[in-house]
Amino acid sequence: MVVLSNQSALNELFLAKTCNPSTMFTEVPEVDLSHPDAKTIMVKACQEIGLFKLVNHGLPLEMITRLENEALKFFTQSQSVKDKAGPPDPFGVWAARELARTGDMGWVEYLLLSTNPDIVSPKTVQLFNQNPQSFRLCVEEYIGAMKKICCEVLEEMGDGLGLGRRKNVFSRMIREERSDSCFRVNRYPACGELKDESALSGRNLIGFGEHTDPQILSVLRSNNTSGLQICLPDGTWASIPPDHSSFFVNVGDLLQVMTNGRFKSVKHRVLADSRLSRLSMIYFGGPSLEEKIAPLPSLVSKEEESLYRELTWREYKNAAYKTRLSDDRITLFYKSSNT
Repeated sequence: MVVLSNQSALNELFLAKTCNPSTMFTEVPEVDLSHPDAKTIMVKACQEIGLFKLVNHGLPLEMITRLENEALKFFTQSQSVKDKAGPPDPFGVWAARELARTGDMGWVEYLLLSTNPDIVSPKTVQLFNQNPQSFRLCVEEYIGAMKKICCEVLEEMGDGLGLGRRKNVFSRMIREERSDSCFRVNRYPACGELKDESALSGRNLIGFGEHTDPQILSVLRSNNTSGLQICLPDGTWASIPPDHSSFFVNVGDLLQVMTNGRFKSVKHRVLADSRLSRLSMIYFGGPSLEEKIAPLPSLVSKEEESLYRELTWREYKNAAYKTRLSDDRITLFYKSSNT
């Protein structure tokens, strides 16, 4: 749990430039996979803002609610109990204000779990052992459902991009047994200090700092507490209205590279709330560590050049995770002529 004892710490570590979180971005494209225009809407959204809302997804609300309740049971335990599953390695419990080893800070605590069978995390094993079996079963059920949805979305994208019989070029990376996907559950506690406007000096409290997701695709679900913001093409921040019954899908760095920049890896962040706690669950679809990532030749027209060099996911992941959250990490893929 994040504990701050004084105003100076609040200002110095967690505050962002002034914006109005009550101004909602109401133009988030909605995609229904059963609709014949789904792939068209999806591709347009990924090209313009890098995010869309997935509705009528077919996942029972009961399944989502079961996991949410199990996660809340965990997070509401005493700090000493939660600390038994930490410090993270990097999987396990991030139960302090440090978001990463790079020094990024945020008003959040979270669980990070790998779905890669090659990665056996002692902290994850300990986490599951010290909690009821129902917790692990809910996590595994939800991850399985997210993997399926992620693959369906990626195949629709491939079809929408005109890849034809190769429309599964993205989804096969997620379906692969050694896929390095991961799952994170975030809890942003209500921050009572936000009620004192003088403590904020006209700024907003950061729950999770601005960043892009390095993987292929992210599928997010949250409760009905607002906080998620995206950076629009003109550089302004816009708040996304929460919808606990839908998923928000955003483009990751690898998908931007593989589409040669057609799709945009959207920069986003989360702001904290003074009264309400926010809980979010994100599935990050990633390839195997040795997968080579580069623009697909079929998506590089004769009139343009490939913008990015080839890197394995392992190479990019290792380099990206040494940078700060707000760094433009995708530049690691740039060819020397583009830097």
